Amino acid sequence: MTDDEAFAFLLEGTRTGKLGWVGADGRPHVAPVWFTLEGEPGNFEVVFNTHIDAGKAKAMKRERRACLTVDQEAQPYGFVKIDATVTFEDDADQVRALATKVGGRYMGSDRAEEYGARNGVPGELVVRLSPTKITALAAVSD
Repeated sequence: MTDDEAFAFLLEGTRTGKLGWVGADGRPHVAPVWFTLEGEPGNFEVVFNTHIDAGKAKAMKRERRACLTVDQEAQPYGFVKIDATVTFEDDADQVRALATKVGGRYMGSDRAEEYGARNGVPGELVVRLSPTKITALAAVSD
């Protein structure tokens, strides 16, 4: 995939990201996340919310790196894998705005505010993944 194709792939529909990190005991972990992108093809960040006490937040604060994979689960299959460095923001307005935007993407614009109110609360963080390496393949089964 080109940068433009990978960017469009990540924003298509409601594909869930699979976030990978290393736990304090060295074991690998993966969990689904709802996300969106900020920026443009070739220069973007993956952004999502998580609670400050979540295992993934603690691990990413310690390691400052993570991996996200997003895949197309039907033929012709495809995926984008992002190795990234991690930063956090805890500004209440930014947390609420992102929770609303992500809620709108996955639940529809009519429910965006509802999800913003639910997930844009104290203790939630904005997580930013800045890609260091992107692997993107389309039409894997062709």
